[in-house]
Amino acid sequence: MPQKNRRKRAMIEKMTRYSFVLLSGEADKFLKDLEGLGVVDITRSEKPVDDASAALSSEVESCRKASRYLKALEPESDLNQGKFSPSADGIIDHPLELFEELAPKEKQLKSDIDAAYKELNDIRVWGNYDKEALEGLEKLGFKTRFYRVLKKSYDPSWGSEYALQEIADDGRHVWFVTVSDDPEYSFPVEEIPAPAKDLISAESSLADLEGELIACRGLMYKLKDCIPALEEREAEAMSGLQRYLAGAGSGKAAENHITIFEGFAPAKDEERLCQAFDAMEGVLYIKDAASKEDNPPIKLKGNWFTRMFTVLTDMYGRPEYNEFDPTPYLSVFFLLFFAMCMGDAGYGIALMVIGLLLRRSNGLKDLAPLVVTLGAGTFVIGIVMHTFFGYDISQASWVPGWLKKCMVTGNIAGFDANMVLSVLIGILHLSLAFILKAVYATKKNGFANSLGTWGWTLLIVGGVIVGGVSLTGVLSSTVTKWIIIAIGVISAVGIFLLSDIHRNPLKNIAPGLWETYNTATGLLGDVLSYLRLYALGLAGGMLGKAFNDIAAMTVGDGSFGVGWLAFAVIFLVGHALNLAMCCLGAFVHPLRLNFLEFFKNSGYEGKGRTYRPITNKQIQ
Repeated sequence: MPQKNRRKRAMIEKMTRYSFVLLSGEADKFLKDLEGLGVVDITRSEKPVDDASAALSSEVESCRKASRYLKALEPESDLNQGKFSPSADGIIDHPLELFEELAPKEKQLKSDIDAAYKELNDIRVWGNYDKEALEGLEKLGFKTRFYRVLKKSYDPSWGSEYALQEIADDGRHVWFVTVSDDPEYSFPVEEIPAPAKDLISAESSLADLEGELIACRGLMYKLKDCIPALEEREAEAMSGLQRYLAGAGSGKAAENHITIFEGFAPAKDEERLCQAFDAMEGVLYIKDAASKEDNPPIKLKGNWFTRMFTVLTDMYGRPEYNEFDPTPYLSVFFLLFFAMCMGDAGYGIALMVIGLLLRRSNGLKDLAPLVVTLGAGTFVIGIVMHTFFGYDISQASWVPGWLKKCMVTGNIAGFDANMVLSVLIGILHLSLAFILKAVYATKKNGFANSLGTWGWTLLIVGGVIVGGVSLTGVLSSTVTKWIIIAIGVISAVGIFLLSDIHRNPLKNIAPGLWETYNTATGLLGDVLSYLRLYALGLAGGMLGKAFNDIAAMTVGDGSFGVGWLAFAVIFLVGHALNLAMCCLGAFVHPLRLNFLEFFKNSGYEGKGRTYRPITNKQIQ
């Protein structure tokens, strides 16, 4: 019973290790059966190992790229919607191959059309001249030359010296030609090349290219109907790749007549899996509880809230099998730190709206719950920090009195209350890190081998608790002094004498002094790092207020008109920019506080590997 309860509380899924022995010829069928079970992670190569796996990997990527591109197409907004050729109708047998033919063709056509437009604009100024007539003049000994100069450089007197015809004048440039049979001909400006074709030919070439693009686009829009087929082909290729890589990672013995696989699956599925393995012919398996030495894959458990933040844990690294899962702590403190860095209730509402809109996006749908949650947290903390779109609402008459009581205002010991709050939250965060470090050090190494860690935890966390209680006036100064002395003595014994119980206690003094120096200097910097929560929130609020003040200047006497339009533009654009900058800072800095300060002081390493069973389903 105690074992069952411990498994329920653990945030890392318990794993069972399986060793499979089977005939090599049965490997493919066996891997397909595992895929049907959907929970077994086979130790396999992570990258293509040869031409066959490289081809499967390429097919997966090609299908994914085609599906993503086709989903983004919007035929309804295409200006040429009614011009698509009827030839685009019908069944497409090989959608991926057709897409790979059309995609580069479409790109090339767009490039050619841009070049054709530029050429047409260059030719249009010369009009629809008779190129054959010019060639005829040249045969008679008369050379026609083309020029374009800035109007300020054009001299009208040239017309009296040369056989010159002005073609066009747009106010900035002048286009003209000269005709001469003089072999010693010279002109004060540089000649430009003659147009390669006339206006009609250029327009015809452009129309042909646009027609080809319309036909190509018509087929592309028809390919949108093939997205399900592309996704199915991608799933089949991914499945085949997983099976192949699992096979490539297997060991072979007995002159390649048998194949040995190693795999891991959640312990809760052990009974179901054993029944399935027993029913497989020619498969011998051995099972055992996984241990850290086996390097099992890590599958994290959690509720709807913590699962949203698993992506942040994965950015640093999943825990090893005997480590703690930092996601529950990361989720709470990242949300709190993000909200404090944003510090504006109005921006919280904006984030919630953005999150709801993301639910309609195919590519970012999974991030929608996280964005909404961060927005809700920002709204609550924004109320506490009394800021709404840059306005200080603690002084607003329309805000209820009970809500103002929830706001942190004024000073504490001469410092801004929000700054003090940031430091206190940092101390709490670091204290939790030291407690986790001591608890999990005891779990891994035993209490006797963790006395040094417990010494630091008692000194720091105990000191914080005693100091906090003393400030409330519950304890007298004398009692506080003796408690601090007792904590210091007990901690010193653990830090300087018993940090390593396997050697002479006196030999622990020097390492204890060095650790004291590192901890004292590092801990002060860690605590001060949390001031960034206050600084970022303050900077965002001040910048929002600055945009409000600038917008207010445009209103003038308050009468409706251009001033209010300018106010709306400055207000919306200013706060949109501020929101974007605040979001960037509110993502990076809380991540830093968790990854550096918290993980460092908690001893978290994050060297585990992600659980990836052979299945078509995405595993979190």
